[in-house]
Amino acid sequence: MTVGESRDAMPPSRGVMIGAGYFAQFQAEGWNRIPEAQIVAVADALPGKARAFADKYGIPRAYTSAEEALDRERPDFVDIATRPESHLPLVRAAAARGMHVICQKPMAPTWNESVAMVETCEAAGVRLLMHENWRWQPWYREARRLMGQGHCGRVFQISARWRTGDGRGEKPYPNQPYFKEMPLLLVYETLVHLLDTFRFLGGELASVYCLNRRVNPVLAGEDQSLIAVTFRSGVLGLIDGNRISGPMPPPVAMNTLAIEGDAGMVRMTAEGELFVTQYGEPERPHPFPIPREGYKGDSVRATQQHLIESLRRGQPSESDGRDYLKT
Repeated sequence: MTVGESRDAMPPSRGVMIGAGYFAQFQAEGWNRIPEAQIVAVADALPGKARAFADKYGIPRAYTSAEEALDRERPDFVDIATRPESHLPLVRAAAARGMHVICQKPMAPTWNESVAMVETCEAAGVRLLMHENWRWQPWYREARRLMGQGHCGRVFQISARWRTGDGRGEKPYPNQPYFKEMPLLLVYETLVHLLDTFRFLGGELASVYCLNRRVNPVLAGEDQSLIAVTFRSGVLGLIDGNRISGPMPPPVAMNTLAIEGDAGMVRMTAEGELFVTQYGEPERPHPFPIPREGYKGDSVRATQQHLIESLRRGQPSESDGRDYLKT
């Protein structure tokens, strides 16, 4: 099969992207390699931004009004790649027009708004799928496969350590400078990835306890966090994160990971490399295929491929809106 050929007999699902900011570039690039979907338009409120984005990624039409784009294009789905405070009104606009929604994380600034997003789509009879790409990074898919094969034995702890350096100085987060003004930051915007990945690896969580602080005084929100979790299975978990003391540019996986069991351990480096230990034997590398195109092991394209297939087949996804409320 070549790029452009669909895996099924249905015509490609037509989508409209809303938002042409930093992360939208990875989503547009991923959509261009998914034959089951066609992005027919992009909307961004900043004059000229959507047009430049459309020209770069081969999208036919550009709008400054999301509502106008939805009314004129009548897409099968909407891909929301805007800041979280805009998610609920955009979800309402799409649901009112009978359009399925794929939405970037975080869901919304508050729990009530997040629930409202889910309930709005349910009441309209459309799907809400969250674009959560971390669990689709190939090193986590492989780590879970190794767990399933019994390499660790009975798992008793999962630990992750996030270290990047893009939050330092007077002008932190150069790729997404609006992070500086967010009243909730590290857990809300970043470590939510790891909380969801922990659910993917170890099942549902029973409790979460956070210690948060702000290291960089120019920020409005927290940039250091220690998160202790317990899984319903009894497994313990620890997330230790900050965006101050790590390298720049950051390594591809951003964090390290250890899955410890009574028979062995799976360890992941910040470069996404995996190592396996059987207790009493030396640690050994575990090679596996890692795609080199796209975002972080091609996880954005993999996420979008899974979501669009779930929509087209009418099947649950790994990140349906109501289920993602648990994250």
